[in-house]
Amino acid sequence: MDIVIVGSINADLTVRVARHPGRGETLLGSGGGITAGGKGANQAVAAALQGGSVAMIGAVGNDAHAGPATAYLHSAKVDMSGVAVVDETTGLAVITVADDGENTIIVVPGANAAVTAEFVEERAPLIESAELLLLQGEIPADGFTAAVRLATGRVVVTLAPVIEVDRRALISADPLIANEHEAGLILDQLGAGISADDPEALVTALLHVGFRSVILTLGGRGALVGETDGITHIPTPQVTPVDTVGAGDAFTGAVAARLTAGENLIDAAHHAARVGAYATTGHGAQSPYPGPGAVLP
Repeated sequence: MDIVIVGSINADLTVRVARHPGRGETLLGSGGGITAGGKGANQAVAAALQGGSVAMIGAVGNDAHAGPATAYLHSAKVDMSGVAVVDETTGLAVITVADDGENTIIVVPGANAAVTAEFVEERAPLIESAELLLLQGEIPADGFTAAVRLATGRVVVTLAPVIEVDRRALISADPLIANEHEAGLILDQLGAGISADDPEALVTALLHVGFRSVILTLGGRGALVGETDGITHIPTPQVTPVDTVGAGDAFTGAVAARLTAGENLIDAAHHAARVGAYATTGHGAQSPYPGPGAVLP
């Protein structure tokens, strides 16, 4: 198996508004439909559509949301042998998208809380077979640590949301992929917080604490790839965003697929920036992700 993803599978409840509400404010919105989401599932679908051989380890509930939450995993032909149905509700993400494409997200873990160390260890052969293990922050910390311990290949981490995890497991990331806010929180967790808000300073600090490589995503400003021999700026195509939900996961999945195809980190990030930009031109996560025939910006 090229890529094994241990992560979340969610149903996304999406509401659209003209702008995000202020504190205590009520606004009228539209939408309210249920679609597929979860950072783990999003990245699995993105990687599979970019040509990766992908397996998913996670959990869904025994409720009506499990079907829509896994629809694109099945259609993208992700190996689902590591996914369990548990006696819990499927994870739920409540998403508000404003007219400018920016979003807010609240996640209710639900069945994702079942992805504990014991759950992960029961699927050890699948993890041990992976050329690349991909992890996020939407599963329990002990499940995260167990997966890293079992990995025999490259470990890639997007610690979103930023949760407290074992330091050695986190430092195993090669690369760590984070946005500026997440990078600051990770440095705080590692006891190396810095006051500077300069992106290059954040990358330098993350490399200094022990990460082999770092990709700092900067939204419409592209990304920075930090390695031991320096920092490289990765531009992103300029598109008119419709919805930024899941764009970061599309980027990460594409990086994973290109790394397992033999590309170096800089080339993988260049391609992933185009995939991430493409993903913002449609609504929601997974459904707008490009397949092999898509014309990327």
